[in-house]
Amino acid sequence: MAAPRKPTLPVPGKENILITSALPYVNNVPHLGNIIGSVLSADVFARFCRARGLPTIYICGSDEYGTATETKALSEGVDPATLCAKYHAIHKEIYDWFRIDFDTFGRTPTDEHTDIVQSVFKNLWNNGYIEQRETTQAYCPEHESFLADRYVEGECSLCHDKGARGDQCDACGNLLDPMEPDLDASGNQETKATGWLINPKCKLDGTTPIKRQTKHLYLRLDALQGEIESWIASAKKDWSANCTSITYSWLDQGLKPRGITRDLKWGVPIPTVDGLSEEDFAKKVFYVWFDACIGYPSITKTFTDPGNPSGTDWEKWWKNPEEVSLYQFMGKDNVPFHTIIWPASQIGSKENWTKVKTLSTTEYLNYEGGKFSKSKGVGVFGNNARDTGIDPDIWRFYLLSRRPETSDSEFKWEEFIDVNNNDLLKNLGNLCQRVIKFTQAKMDSVVPDFDLSKFPALQQHKEEVNKLLQEYNTTLKGLKLRHGLSVIMAISGLGNKLLQDNKLSNQLIAEEPERCNAVIGIALNHIHLLANVLAPYMPGKSQAILKQLGFEGEGQTASIPDVWEADAIKPGHKLGEPELLFSTIPAAKIEEWRDAFGGEELRKIKEAEAKKAAEKKLAREKEKEKKKLKKEKEKAEKEAAASAASGQAAAPVAAGVTTTLPLRPAPGKAAATASAEEPTPKA
Repeated sequence: MAAPRKPTLPVPGKENILITSALPYVNNVPHLGNIIGSVLSADVFARFCRARGLPTIYICGSDEYGTATETKALSEGVDPATLCAKYHAIHKEIYDWFRIDFDTFGRTPTDEHTDIVQSVFKNLWNNGYIEQRETTQAYCPEHESFLADRYVEGECSLCHDKGARGDQCDACGNLLDPMEPDLDASGNQETKATGWLINPKCKLDGTTPIKRQTKHLYLRLDALQGEIESWIASAKKDWSANCTSITYSWLDQGLKPRGITRDLKWGVPIPTVDGLSEEDFAKKVFYVWFDACIGYPSITKTFTDPGNPSGTDWEKWWKNPEEVSLYQFMGKDNVPFHTIIWPASQIGSKENWTKVKTLSTTEYLNYEGGKFSKSKGVGVFGNNARDTGIDPDIWRFYLLSRRPETSDSEFKWEEFIDVNNNDLLKNLGNLCQRVIKFTQAKMDSVVPDFDLSKFPALQQHKEEVNKLLQEYNTTLKGLKLRHGLSVIMAISGLGNKLLQDNKLSNQLIAEEPERCNAVIGIALNHIHLLANVLAPYMPGKSQAILKQLGFEGEGQTASIPDVWEADAIKPGHKLGEPELLFSTIPAAKIEEWRDAFGGEELRKIKEAEAKKAAEKKLAREKEKEKKKLKKEKEKAEKEAAASAASGQAAAPVAAGVTTTLPLRPAPGKAAATASAEEPTPKA
């Protein structure tokens, strides 16, 4: 990667673009879904904005505080700072390999972060948006400390898995309380969760925790709901549809005060403020969800004001809503923190914060019909992609072509190889090779004199390309990154059509040299445009194309115009050496990579899921049949009861009198019977 660039600051009177991608949590390795959901998508947009000449800054970094970090450090036998340094380096290496071009990729454990988080809190406290509550919490008598929920382990009261945590059971997926809740005055259990831990133990030393009263701080989201709703009403027009629906699902339920402190050591300490007992909060820190989003401005400060605690250049981005547009990228599970909780802190602080203008959220990227799982070895994770030997730009192109913008999408090896062998090799690669090699072979790699005005068909070609260029610019500005790739391939397709329509060949140069020169001139400029519009998506391949076009040196700055004039490459310009941009990936790689990245395990998971689904279906059918039989039995019992009741209600019958009607005999038989029984009349 290039050396850190000089900090960009907003330019008055211009459209200044501030971009963030969700801060990845530091204690794991990102998989492809994490990468496409935030950092890669934001990178494409940042590169596009820079190529359009807009003052742009792209901020990201590792989110390092919280319970998960402490527990991970405990499992690895290191302190949290050592663990975070290790995983921060892993994340940075992965993003560098994927050619993610942050302005800075920082960290949250910094003095700058502590200062800004505590400043926001003090303003919220002074403005009446923080309240104290006394709660019952697990306490370890052995090491004399309150325990965060994840520091308590035991048996799930619902599914009885022995490895449940005090916040959630991974086996059944239910939320839990660390200890069995007390009963309230009505005899009901005081709990928001759906279960609790049986035989709870402290994760640190195995001691059985006891219940103790402690104090925590809460952000009064309820008191801020009206202002949050007013802001959202004006801001949501530039948000993804799923982002809006998730946000309103929170608002419709009514916002409630939310705890912002935890009993941990690894985090931002609670500052001293009037009216707050220092003793009560000396061993507490801010909950990570409260401080994580403040990482965006604090990381910005480490970049714009390095080594200057009193520096305020960061505020030109973060406290300048009149001149700065904030674009944020993330997966859908991060939405409420960016549309409700962080904006609530901004609004409640009463400072002139730059709040999000456009928020782009993605759905989930699945893997070969299943889900990514690091523990089970299923799927490609960021540090594994390079093991395939495939250029990172191919990975970027494929992931962006499958970006889950409106619904979940799927990573499939067969499609990955097809995209390379057909979309890239046969379309884009063929165009570049054919034109540049022809110019090398027939014109000694020197651009000939050409005049497009003599050929109306070539003028028509310019118009068609410019329509697509306009669509491309509009599409990317609207964050429809997936469609943007389709437009690029359409522009490339027009280039191939240009060669076919004009039959670029030895015959053309021999019989119509002037038209051949014009075709070569416009085709080379067409490829130059392609290199620039491709740059946000495939920066490495863009540079390779520019090098073949004779623009030497790494780091050629991409420039995407409003209108394509087809004059960037002029007559007499010397081209570089033609090289293959893409090569065929053998179909045999499909099964090889499937097996390498969890094929067998994925099959086991799918079989287990299918078996579980079949068992559930059978259970439903049995339950349905059971209900049916029960209804039939109840119906029969009702009918029997009704019949018995009817018999009891009838009038009593005299003894010897039958209530059964006699059968009517057949006519002939009846007559004969009557004759036989009648006495013979006397003479």
